Amino acid sequence: MSHIHKSFDRRDFLRATAGTTVALAAASVTGATAASAAPARTNLSIPKDRIGIQLYSIRDKVTSLGFAVVLAELARIGYQEIEFAGYTQNTSILGRQITLPEIRTLLDDNGLRAVGSHVGIGNLRSNLQGELDAAEILGMPHVGTANAPSNLNTVAGYRAAADEFNVWGAAATARGLKLYQHNHAGEFAFATDQPSVRLYDVFLKNTDPRHVYLELDIYWAYVGQYRWPGFDPAAYVRNQPYRYPLFHMKDGDANPANANGFDIVEFGAGDLPYEKFVRDIGPRASHVGIWEQDTAPNTLPNPPGSLGAAERSFTALKGLLA
Repeated sequence: MSHIHKSFDRRDFLRATAGTTVALAAASVTGATAASAAPARTNLSIPKDRIGIQLYSIRDKVTSLGFAVVLAELARIGYQEIEFAGYTQNTSILGRQITLPEIRTLLDDNGLRAVGSHVGIGNLRSNLQGELDAAEILGMPHVGTANAPSNLNTVAGYRAAADEFNVWGAAATARGLKLYQHNHAGEFAFATDQPSVRLYDVFLKNTDPRHVYLELDIYWAYVGQYRWPGFDPAAYVRNQPYRYPLFHMKDGDANPANANGFDIVEFGAGDLPYEKFVRDIGPRASHVGIWEQDTAPNTLPNPPGSLGAAERSFTALKGLLA
């Protein structure tokens, strides 16, 4: 085990989360029943033994409990791939900030793999080599951003952004890494200067497939379809499968009162067409499925809060991909 001191040990964690045992068991039974009732599938392109988690989903626990406690618990649940959303925790845990080599040790100790990280687009402009250094220290093959390519929703704006990403992507490729962009809904809007042109299509067409990759956030893609109809999220992956090494597996519950058409919910509690999506993308490339739920820190009871949501969502994801 790591030499890093744990201020919140395993026994404390078990005591804190004991109240959720029944709920988690019920979720497991529900997931197993749903999986057994589903039609048999073969050649899925999202492996069930590489399910990941975006740490933004449990950001409250990373901050308050620290990486040592959180990564050990994620390994116990069954997650194998970790996508970072920052590399800091509460300084009171160690009396100082944790270092990247220390985080890498914790990953290795728990049998976890860093698969990617969300960094600000400003960081890519001002500190690209530093972000690539961090990726190498943590052993992650991908580094990306969740920022929109451009704040200018024009064809020219997205073409200029594509040029910028091509430069960053080439630098990442030179170091054996893959640069990726994670979408929200706005990328699927139409350009303000050419209303028949979808912004996402401009970015996809003008970025070099050798150097720039995409992380499809499936929830936000369906929100984009709801707000700006006329495309199929699965078709993007089916047409260029190797450009999508990562997915965000985020669920949504239909709500016409929400301008986005859906509320973000725990995986398996919504009604996005994941069965159809997984089938429709085809088997030609492997994609890491990463659970994300922006609202998980609001999950009650707390504790375990977001970690409870993480466990129930893992069970549901495992059932989908079984």
